[in-house]
Amino acid sequence: MNRPNNIIAFFLSLIPGGGFFYLRRPIVAFMYIIPIFFLIAAAVFSLFVLAHLELAFIAVVIGIFIWFIQLIHCVISLLQNPTISVQSGEELEASRQKKEESDRLFITFMSLIPGLGHMQLGLMNRGLTLMTLFFGLITMVIFTVAVTGRGIFIAFLGLLPIIWIFNLFDVTQFLNKKGKGEEIIDRSILDDIEENRIGRKSKPIAMLFAIFPGAGHLYLGLQQRGIQLMALFLVGLFLIDLLRLSMFLFLIPIIWFFSFFDALQKVGQYDQNLEDVPVFTVFRNYQKWLGIGAILLGVYYLLDQVLINAFGEMFYQYFQMDLHYWFYNYFQTFIVCTLLICAGIYLLAGKKKSASANKGEV
Repeated sequence: MNRPNNIIAFFLSLIPGGGFFYLRRPIVAFMYIIPIFFLIAAAVFSLFVLAHLELAFIAVVIGIFIWFIQLIHCVISLLQNPTISVQSGEELEASRQKKEESDRLFITFMSLIPGLGHMQLGLMNRGLTLMTLFFGLITMVIFTVAVTGRGIFIAFLGLLPIIWIFNLFDVTQFLNKKGKGEEIIDRSILDDIEENRIGRKSKPIAMLFAIFPGAGHLYLGLQQRGIQLMALFLVGLFLIDLLRLSMFLFLIPIIWFFSFFDALQKVGQYDQNLEDVPVFTVFRNYQKWLGIGAILLGVYYLLDQVLINAFGEMFYQYFQMDLHYWFYNYFQTFIVCTLLICAGIYLLAGKKKSASANKGEV
């Protein structure tokens, strides 16, 4: 009968009870599965039925604690009782395999905290780089949110899973090299980035900058294309928030994905003498209209932020009319509808002109 693989058992233990099922210990598995799923059900019931957020939070915390206990239990079981079936003449080889698998499992477990697995392998520079990057990002985000009071910076914590997954797979690669008898060199991630440089630019850094629309293009020297994509993303967010156009929020992910994959394509074409081709070349022919639009937007923002607040109380005192109510509930919607109707009429008129011009040429 094949012996269980300790590494597979460890990764299955990330699922409540999965590691113990793999080790053929179903009773222990159910001892952990039942309370965890009971707590999950209690948290869902408390949140959506009782509308009790604190009770749901307590249930989730207790569930996470039990999950962590079962993970530690499974790891200790693997380290103390490795299940290896050997013949009588193979005790020495079996003992070596036991030690290698125990060390591999222990290092994999340590790598759950970024950098610790590398340090256990003796890769101090690489481990310290990953640990500093992971916990430094957490510290900077918390500090920024605390100083500015804006929770939007919490979105940068979305980079943490990327760093954590990279750390885990990086440790696995080094463990495979060690198992094959290859030499392990302690090099920082920055040294690896230098090896992957394309010309004067770094391919990994360009891909990292591509996460933010336009930044990857700017790094590659595509100034016009990068500025246009960045402006389209940020101005789009600003206008949707300012004019309350929540129905157009679907455009933001489209802009982000277009910018990200466009940057990846430009990185792949870097050796082919990239040309800085703007995304919207048609804007050059409509600078006058863009200027008028900017002026109208400035007037609107002046009305929204200054005039309404300055004269709202006076207007209500003399005319018994709440300017804030009328402006935020009707005037904004009226402006958006008017702009959309005018844009549609302009596009239809332009289409008719081009059709008549084509008929004249014929």
